[in-house]
Amino acid sequence: MKNNNLKTAIILGATGLVGGLVLQLLLEDDRYEKVIVFSRRSCGVKHAKLEEYIVDLFNLEVSSGRFKADVVFCCVGTTKAKTPDQDMYTKVDYGIPVMAAQMCKRSNINTFIVVSALGAHVNSSVFYSRLKGDMERDVLAQKIENTFLLQPSLIAGNREEKRLGESLAKWVMRVINPLLIGKLKKYQSIEPETIARAMVWLDNNIYKENRIPSDKIKSIANLNDRN
Repeated sequence: MKNNNLKTAIILGATGLVGGLVLQLLLEDDRYEKVIVFSRRSCGVKHAKLEEYIVDLFNLEVSSGRFKADVVFCCVGTTKAKTPDQDMYTKVDYGIPVMAAQMCKRSNINTFIVVSALGAHVNSSVFYSRLKGDMERDVLAQKIENTFLLQPSLIAGNREEKRLGESLAKWVMRVINPLLIGKLKKYQSIEPETIARAMVWLDNNIYKENRIPSDKIKSIANLNDRN
């Protein structure tokens, strides 16, 4: 007998570090019957629950007919080293999440979970933080019932591409993490698996805050929602 409570999820950014882990979790989770991935290249995964569409994420609206789900996990993002042009950076880190949120609103998708960044603020003097702040503001403006903006600190873990500056920063953070306690705890680096687990937990539980800083992401990931 079919369980009518099973969910369909959409993932944007499934070829990335966090998005790939979210995909793995959802494919293993019996609460989800279908996982739809929109990506610019194949995630290289084969699974009975997976539907994959290779699309131009900058023109995601052309896929509106397939944009039907219970939840959208938005894990897209780039870096200054990978995308030095600020206009292109804006199209990725602002344009894709905001367009996805607008499509959620039009398709009556009630849960939108997006990876932002610690320090995001519309009035920040730092381009990256200000862009993330603009993204958060315009995502929240869609008034999707369950909107969660995860604000991780430096994300640990190994990426496909080599980033010397980021690797050095991760090494430094491993050294100073134990010193960041109390109000500074949110600045500790965070594992991508932790972010992915928190995102899935948020889709299946009640949480009242929209913006979730790095230390609270860790706390959420450690919760056991299978009592």
